[in-house]
Amino acid sequence: MLIRTFVRRAGLAAALATCSAAAWASTPKFFQAATQTDFLKGDVENLALDSRGRLTLGPATELIYETPSPFLWTVLPAPDGSLFVGTGNDGRVYRVDAQGAGRQFFDANELEVHALALAPNGGLYVATSPDGRIYKVDRNGTATTFFDPPDKYIWALASDARGTLYAGTGEAGLVYRITGDGQGTPFYQTKATHATALAVDRTGALLVGTESPGRVFRVDNDGKGFMLLDTPFQEIRTLRFDDRGTLFVAAVNGRAGAMITPSVPVADTPAVNDPNRAPVPSVSVTTEITAVAIVDAPGTSASTTSRVDARGAKGAVYQIAPDGLWDLLWESRDDLPYDLTFDAEKRLIVATGTRGKIFRLEGNPLQPTLLTRASAQQVTALHTDARGRLYYATANPGKLFRLSATRATQGTYESDVRDAQMVSTWGTISWRGAVPAGSKVEIATRSGNTDVPDETWSAWSAPVAATTGTPITSPKARYLQWRATLSGSGEGPTLTSVSAAYLQRNLRPQVRSVTVHPPGIVFQKPYSTGDPDLAGFDNQSTPERKLAQAAQNAGQSGSAALGRRTYQKGLETVVWRADDENDDELTYDVQYRREGETAWKLLRRDLTEAILVWDTTTMPNGTYFIRIVASDAPSNAAGTALTGDLESASFEVDNTAPGIVVGEVRAEAARTTVAFEVSDDQSPILKVEWSIDGQLWHAVFPADGMADSKSERYTLSMEQALGPRGLTLRATDAMNNVSTAQVDARR
Repeated sequence: MLIRTFVRRAGLAAALATCSAAAWASTPKFFQAATQTDFLKGDVENLALDSRGRLTLGPATELIYETPSPFLWTVLPAPDGSLFVGTGNDGRVYRVDAQGAGRQFFDANELEVHALALAPNGGLYVATSPDGRIYKVDRNGTATTFFDPPDKYIWALASDARGTLYAGTGEAGLVYRITGDGQGTPFYQTKATHATALAVDRTGALLVGTESPGRVFRVDNDGKGFMLLDTPFQEIRTLRFDDRGTLFVAAVNGRAGAMITPSVPVADTPAVNDPNRAPVPSVSVTTEITAVAIVDAPGTSASTTSRVDARGAKGAVYQIAPDGLWDLLWESRDDLPYDLTFDAEKRLIVATGTRGKIFRLEGNPLQPTLLTRASAQQVTALHTDARGRLYYATANPGKLFRLSATRATQGTYESDVRDAQMVSTWGTISWRGAVPAGSKVEIATRSGNTDVPDETWSAWSAPVAATTGTPITSPKARYLQWRATLSGSGEGPTLTSVSAAYLQRNLRPQVRSVTVHPPGIVFQKPYSTGDPDLAGFDNQSTPERKLAQAAQNAGQSGSAALGRRTYQKGLETVVWRADDENDDELTYDVQYRREGETAWKLLRRDLTEAILVWDTTTMPNGTYFIRIVASDAPSNAAGTALTGDLESASFEVDNTAPGIVVGEVRAEAARTTVAFEVSDDQSPILKVEWSIDGQLWHAVFPADGMADSKSERYTLSMEQALGPRGLTLRATDAMNNVSTAQVDARR
């Protein structure tokens, strides 16, 4: 974003004093970050970002357990406070105790463990894919096959108060009900491709989320389903109830589990890339976040469809009240919501990919706060323990983290790479915020000529803490990136905006085209009503009035930007198109020369509009050329401006009417023959007409049948004798000059 901001011009001028006067433009431009949307384009570490665009120290993050698995799919708390973690692409379950000590609890034959549920007597149900199977693992890790359906994938598990287990499967979108002895029967057919999410409400009814399409159903104990929500998204990823019985739904665009693939291929797992296998979450790397929107949508009854345009959103979070009314709470064009939970203050927490961000929704209306960013590409699962501590599992790599209730003592923010469009000179960098005692904000920069920072970029500059006017010391280049480091204790500092000035190299303006319209064609300014009709002149016309009417009726779409076309004899309209890569303001000189001349003469100077109407009646007849010279002088200091020019095609100036020389007039009974010659010194003869009464005109053609030269001979034969009024000849040349001659009867 190029925005003029609060950097003082005096400080900038000092920073740019070493610029070459002939090489650099004089008008600075600015990169600025001052809103949440701006800051979300960059990367944070141990910082939080609220809806007002304020960066502060975020919660400290603690690594609890690191697995050798690339993906952690699901986290389930055990009664003793430990956590079960299901993984892929190695199909394992780890048990991590409250102190962070972990061990492998179960290793399945299948590749993925997408769902877990508690079993009686401290045991665990483990759902695997592909070749979907549910294992029952006792507290010692001994496993037996509990249920083996014909379905290929098992995406979700849920159990009710009676100990009945439900399993959501794919690719037939079937939900099974499984009794305690492992006997499973089809319970609900979703008519979707996959049943991806399950939950049980207070009444014991089953909630089912599906993929293709992304819908939410409530299913009673008899297997009768009622659709609560029909979203425009492809997949329902998570169903989560709060303590008041309100259901929160995470929806994404993508096939079931299709958000994550290994960043590095996993050896000896060919089935991962099997095209017949429903994909598991896959990485979709993006370079920046463009928008996060909060929608304050009115409640909508569950019986009405919600299948509306998702406006390009990748994911959303919905809220469904116990009575079935739903609201769209949050949506994002860049972040995919994987899981939901609630913090100790009952605020909704959203785990996302593909850049590992965790958002907290709070306020009325709800607004997003970026709580933290994981050191992984995806945050796939969340859990809040009894003490209110937030755990999160990640993919790429597979790790388990915990957020502390205390703030980190230091955090960093790296901006997105800013593009100056060309090699530029850097000015000053400044920032705004609040720095209480014992806190500090430091800014560093680096630059390069590739759009992704690599080894060819400069090193980070020494950090500076001054709020305004600090010169950027990174080398001249096309791209710039800045890094802010916040440190302190307690609340710590707050960063609200950063602005960096730069000066592009001045580039020469380019005149892209010069158009000389046909002679006499001009354009009325908008809202012009044109000339009024003349009283008493109905049913009569002249060549000029015919041309004016034709100009109004023809080619309106092509000249819409200029105005309504009309005709004014002797005027020549010249239109040009020019641009400047520095976005400098331009002025134009219009020059002309006659064919055979070498020197250009000035016609108009310092025009600001790219159009000129030239009255050519003051010029001698001839062939002419126009040259447009564009200058960026209004945006550059004296001596530094550059110009660009372009010459038009040749065009004719002819304001002299053709001559008519009448020769022999012969009268033979009732037949009259008139011989005459029409000539013009500049333009070809266009047409010749004759009339007895001055109203009805008849065309006459040259002796050779074609009017194509500056001199033509004509013979007019009439089957009547000339009356006392004689007849009138009218000749028009190619430049619309008209002359007339009277032919009287010869006696």
